[in-house]
Amino acid sequence: MKIVEKNILVLARNDNGEAARVAAGLTISGHRVRLVFMGKSLSQESLDSKKIELLELTEILPETTDPELKNLFSFIDEGKLAETIFMSDVVINL
Repeated sequence: MKIVEKNILVLARNDNGEAARVAAGLTISGHRVRLVFMGKSLSQESLDSKKIELLELTEILPETTDPELKNLFSFIDEGKLAETIFMSDVVINL
């Protein structure tokens, strides 16, 4: 049985650490995964070094909707986020 590659968007709204773990896990099946940190809930505790390393190993480049985090992640505005949601096969909110 062939697995169909899907475009999956993970929105980290409340639990950034879990969102990072889920996003990385979804790459195992060969899916294309994007991770967007939303709001101002990002903290050092929610993203420890192991989760950052996991994202690097799975080649996920996190994005953010928070302008204050532009120095850490690629910034996407509301219009680009809406387009990304529309173009995704699956959207997961965590």
